[in-house]
Formats: sequence, C-alpha cells, structure tokens
Amino acid sequence: MSFGDNLRALIEERDITQKELAKKLNIAPSTLGSYVQNVREPDFATLKMFANFFDVSTDYLFLKKSIR
Repeated sequence: MSFGDNLRALIEERDITQKELAKKLNIAPSTLGSYVQNVREPDFATLKMFANFFDVSTDYLFLKKSIR
C-alpha cells in the first residue's frame, strides 16, 4: 500500500471525512485529497502532523501492508 492508501485507511478507521481531517490539521481539503489520491506526498512537517493525529509512526504511514 502507498502513503495515500494508508492515509485513506486511517481516515476510514477513525470514521471521519477528509474534509473534517483537513480542518482539524489546518490544511486545504484539496491538498489532503491529493495525498489520498497518491498525486502528492506531504513534506516532513505535515507527515509528522498525520502521524501525531493518528498516533502512528511516520514509518507506518509508508509501510506496504501485506494482503491477508
């Protein structure tokens, strides 16, 4: 899984919308959408915000998860 896929999964697990997350992290919804769609990757500061918000490591956000 890519960063965007991992981010999408975390958003779904927390049962929030992308718009809600963007507002909580003070980033543009279109920017968040580009991360989820794998069009862009965040800079390190933004990556740390995601990791802190979801209580995961920055490495976790980029890990390829095996399909079971």
